[in-house]
Amino acid sequence: MKETGAVAGVSVAHSRATVDEIESAGGDGVRATVSDLLARDGVEEAFALQTCNRSEAFVVTGRTVDGADALASFAPDVRGGAVRRFDHEESLEHLMRVASGLESLVLGEDQIIGQLREAYEESKSAGGIGPVLKDAVTKALHVGERARNETSINEGVVSLGSAAVRLAATEIDLTDGSAVVVGAGEMGTLAARTLDDTAVSQIVVANRTVPNAEFVAGEVDTPSKAVSLADLPAVVPDADLVISATGSPEPVVGPEHVADADRLVCIDIAQPRDVDPAVAERDGLALYDIDALEDVTEQTRESREAEAREVEAIIEEELDRILQAYKRKRADDAISAMYAGADRVKAREVDRALSKLESQGELTDEQRETVEDMADALVGQLLAAPTSSLRDAAGEDDWETIRTALRLFDPEFDAPPEVPGGESASAGGVPDLDGPPESVAEELDD
Repeated sequence: MKETGAVAGVSVAHSRATVDEIESAGGDGVRATVSDLLARDGVEEAFALQTCNRSEAFVVTGRTVDGADALASFAPDVRGGAVRRFDHEESLEHLMRVASGLESLVLGEDQIIGQLREAYEESKSAGGIGPVLKDAVTKALHVGERARNETSINEGVVSLGSAAVRLAATEIDLTDGSAVVVGAGEMGTLAARTLDDTAVSQIVVANRTVPNAEFVAGEVDTPSKAVSLADLPAVVPDADLVISATGSPEPVVGPEHVADADRLVCIDIAQPRDVDPAVAERDGLALYDIDALEDVTEQTRESREAEAREVEAIIEEELDRILQAYKRKRADDAISAMYAGADRVKAREVDRALSKLESQGELTDEQRETVEDMADALVGQLLAAPTSSLRDAAGEDDWETIRTALRLFDPEFDAPPEVPGGESASAGGVPDLDGPPESVAEELDD
């Protein structure tokens, strides 16, 4: 697989899109998205990231136009203003910002690191990760870890789960209340832990797999119990608060679950939605989704602004490093192609020259070495200037020169030239007398 290529990206995230738009862009999951992108013309690598706050995809192509074309149909049902598109440099920077938590709804939250790693492994399993995206995502994860180790961007930061609890506290008095946490994953666990620091008297953890719910229930000191999702109709009507965060593709809390409830606050932090919007039609019931958490997290965002600036400085430093490495690889690709082609010509012509000289008398090893050294020196001297020019072109972002060099030094460029009559020069055809000799061997014959 090629070591270089241009990255293109697309994002539908909370900063511009609604929960419904993010869900619409999510498609059938990371692996399906990656497989679909890899089937498109020109796509060499693909990576997808899908969380409750974002749905994004990145591809690597040899030509930037192929990347744009491959991603053109991503999120077809999402309004244009909710979609962000990135070129190569913007894609690399965006991945670093995502990993460091600067693009999160809750600024600096830690969960995105694990989500990014999981998306990387899923994309890799689907055959989407090659050298370019491996470097890009690995660098992003490194930046995310630097941001948390070298700054206080995540110090005291709230997660979506704790933001949900904070929102609930502004709506109802949680003292001696009962809360149901639907889902025993990372978000559900964080919500349960945050509830444990409130005055609720009971926490119920509901999950499809009861042992997982029991594990989360065991993580808190507040009296708690674990139940199956099938038990929701029995526990929801007695609750004051429901926080739902499962990975179910379909709603798990519907009107039938709240039919006997009087006063209930439901906060849905899942993607796709866990709570049927029809629940909000009941009197006395309040339903909030991720969009409603913006105001709750704004205070945390404002307090993290100074730390965010430090993280941005880290990103600027690391972005420059990966871009310089990318430029070197692009130049090295062209230079390697140039030398590989020249070496093939050299080897062929040295063999022909030595054969002709051998026919005039046996050569010693020293004489053979002299001919080979002369050929090596010619190649080195002739390609020294182009090598320097290609490195300069990479440093100046002159990709047109790099692409031209790659085309010029195509693996087939050193094929013996055609001459009038359809024969190649090496096959005994008559060379163009107005042009240069067709080979070093012919020069020696003169």
